Amino acid sequence: MPTRAPLFTPVLFAGCIVIMIGFSIRASFGVFQIPIAAEFGWPRADFSMAIAIQNLAWGFGQPIFGALAERFGDRRAIVAGALCYAAGLVLSSFAVTPGQHQLLEILVGFGIAGTGFGVILAVVGRAASAENRSLALGIATAAGSAGQVFGAPLAEVLLGYFPWQSVFLIFAVMILAVLFVLPMMRSPVPASRAELEESMGQVLGRALRDPSFTLIFLGFFSCGYQLAFITAHFPALVTEMCGAIDPSGTLASLGVASTATLGAVAISIIGLANIVGTITAGWLGRRYTKKYLLAAIYSARTVIAAAFILMPITPTTVILFSVGMGALWLATVPLTSGLVAHLYGLRYMGTLYGLVFFSHQLGSFLGVWLGGRLYDIYGDYTAVWWVGVGVGAFSAIVHLPVRESAPDALPA
Repeated sequence: MPTRAPLFTPVLFAGCIVIMIGFSIRASFGVFQIPIAAEFGWPRADFSMAIAIQNLAWGFGQPIFGALAERFGDRRAIVAGALCYAAGLVLSSFAVTPGQHQLLEILVGFGIAGTGFGVILAVVGRAASAENRSLALGIATAAGSAGQVFGAPLAEVLLGYFPWQSVFLIFAVMILAVLFVLPMMRSPVPASRAELEESMGQVLGRALRDPSFTLIFLGFFSCGYQLAFITAHFPALVTEMCGAIDPSGTLASLGVASTATLGAVAISIIGLANIVGTITAGWLGRRYTKKYLLAAIYSARTVIAAAFILMPITPTTVILFSVGMGALWLATVPLTSGLVAHLYGLRYMGTLYGLVFFSHQLGSFLGVWLGGRLYDIYGDYTAVWWVGVGVGAFSAIVHLPVRESAPDALPA
């Protein structure tokens, strides 16, 4: 009787560590929105543009680092990413103008690309057996949510003791520390003979000619828009729209001192809920059609976001929204990456998923930048929030025609 392949491997463990630390730092940038703008007297749009550029650079960098990993090795790509990440954080700590911050966020964005989903999920996917792949991708994605649980609150706590510049330096040390787990990142390349004989150009050409690839690309846009907008602006939205009034005593019951702290706690709750949501999505992806699961997730996000903005924003609704949206937060990632692997094989999964992820980051750029821009024009986030509701509904619809059977695809 054949031995059942293990789910938990050294590659999965090490990949979870890298993603968790990288995403804990990335998820904290919204906490710096008010302190940095207040110190320099910048409009909200200036720091928002820096974070938007970071997300766009992440999108540009994802297929590049995916290709580097496939050409020179996964660990070398991760080392390069960690160095970019740390350098961007260190140099940003000395930046005093919006232009300097915006330029240096390109380095940070490339660093996130080199230590993020595109590279790590490809390694985890290759190391996992076919029966465990969807769940392994879900667990690795959930590690990003685990980082989000403590990233924003950690930044809030550190800002109580240190200036924001020092916190950036502490985060630079944290990202470099992930290099100690790289010896465990040795992944085989389980590929069919046909996959090994195909060049990257042939696989890319086949994907780009496939309408399903285009639909997946378009559908991932709203995920980036919603996640990046909420990560960058939700702490500020909570601080300003909840105000100082808490008649129900929700803040006290949570041990939260103020609405400013509630914003960071909300990001943490989103991450905590998504640990369960993402692993569940990975588990469901083994049993049900991925495109229908993706359509359901985007539909649920649309309903939750619309309900939140239509109700009075109170500490209670903030917590309820954080739990609901958190359960769906990164649930799209293991399903989307698993769908790419299923359709086009594992050999160049990092590059192909990186291209799809570029759409995600275009959405991220627009969500972060538009959030700051429309806030400066209208004085609140209502308009940009409704744009997010609309693109979420679009993504729910656009996944339905995806042809998941992939008649010409290689076995994954």
